[in-house]
Amino acid sequence: MKIDVINLDGETSGSVDLPDDIFGIEDIRGDILQRCVTWQLAKRRAGTHKIQVRNEVSRTGKKMYRQKGTGGARHGSRRAAQFVGGAKAHGPVVRSHEIGLPKKVRALALRHALSSKAKSGALMVLEAATLDSPKTAGLRANFAKLGVRNALVIAGPEVDGAFKLAARNIPNVDVLPNAGLNVYDILRRHTLVLTKAALEGIAARFAEKEAA
Repeated sequence: MKIDVINLDGETSGSVDLPDDIFGIEDIRGDILQRCVTWQLAKRRAGTHKIQVRNEVSRTGKKMYRQKGTGGARHGSRRAAQFVGGAKAHGPVVRSHEIGLPKKVRALALRHALSSKAKSGALMVLEAATLDSPKTAGLRANFAKLGVRNALVIAGPEVDGAFKLAARNIPNVDVLPNAGLNVYDILRRHTLVLTKAALEGIAARFAEKEAA
């Protein structure tokens, strides 16, 4: 599968071959993508929400009244959940929300996410994501030439400093290095923009997985 390589001015500077095993999957598995996105979102949850349990409430632990003979229900402490100012029953506690997902499923989901962008025509290959000066207005004009409004840019092994500074004030545009490529960010943006260096890195990444 061939795709044109363009520069930031919108001019075609050649073409590259996209690996069919990464970008050429025809039957996109929505269930695999959903599993991976759920795994990613669950993993990044802090899980630090917490309520005071019964032994943490600052109230007296003295028995309210004698056990029998009052005609009322038996109670041992005002810290119980049914009293105002008492503990909360079955509330949230600090915990990890992370769930497990096999590495092979994660790798498969990434292939399907990349293929879905290629299949829908929402994939673009840049010659390079570099700028001489960090000017947001200039980069915004370049994106307008390319027709990019909502995109994830994978810039290569490292993100060019000027490009990163220019892009950070443009809404709906994310810029990541090769190591940051992930299913959730691919799917949440309309267009996936890869540099030639990023494309080579993706091919090498999957080659290493297959060799392992």
